[in-house]
Amino acid sequence: MTRTRPHIGHDHDADSQEEILDLDAEVLAEHLAAITEWLPLAAGPRRIVDLGCGTGAGTFALLDRFPEAHVTAVDASPGHLRRLREKACARDLADRVHTVQADLDDDWPDLGAPDLVWASASMHHLADPARAIRDIHDLLAPGGLFTVVELAGFPRFLPADAPEERPGLEDRCHAAADRFHADRVPHRGADWGPMLTGAGFALDAERTIAVHIEGSRSEAIGRYALSALRRIRGAAVGALLPEDAAALDRLLDTGGPHSILRRGDLAIRTERTVWAARRD
Repeated sequence: MTRTRPHIGHDHDADSQEEILDLDAEVLAEHLAAITEWLPLAAGPRRIVDLGCGTGAGTFALLDRFPEAHVTAVDASPGHLRRLREKACARDLADRVHTVQADLDDDWPDLGAPDLVWASASMHHLADPARAIRDIHDLLAPGGLFTVVELAGFPRFLPADAPEERPGLEDRCHAAADRFHADRVPHRGADWGPMLTGAGFALDAERTIAVHIEGSRSEAIGRYALSALRRIRGAAVGALLPEDAAALDRLLDTGGPHSILRRGDLAIRTERTVWAARRD
């Protein structure tokens, strides 16, 4: 459910975005499952809407958690939805997933009256999230739950003293990327609690989950770090010192001796905050 209009065809940027969404789902699967287990629900929902579903991380975590549920997966990107449908077929879940292409900054599609609406890393992309939250409140069945999940920016992967020739490089890249996105995505890092209660929701619960996963647990963590830093480079490189830009490019050169894929000291470090709000 990004604000970028969908492309016709399948370009490199779309490929890279789908790759990082798939890797995010793979390496953070345990944390996502823990969030679905934590949801304050007296009974399993039957009708779920996944807003800004991407390639399906939340959709499949919810289907695993609630085996009687059906999910309507909504995203603006036809490529994301195509990838999600492929996964659903591969997992023999196609009969429990319905995809809807929609940009929720425009007219809302008919999404029925779900018991649970899930929005992971998608609300901050909206031009007017307060309006969207009011619409979600009206959409939900009475007593239904709206869950907002947001990451605290892109994860960190490198130790503070890395790389050796430019210690602290990753923090400087993140700071430059944050400045780049400040006006373009002004709702990143928002406190969604007041917006939820302002729209008429009762805030049932809120929690922040610290994520720390050592790179030795999965080779996918190196690929995840590579994809994430490539995306950060696109936003940050114009504001970096030449020495920092050169050091970042050495990390991203998969054929070079300094490639991030060759490092044995990677770890995923980030936080996820979850808000669970109920329609009375």
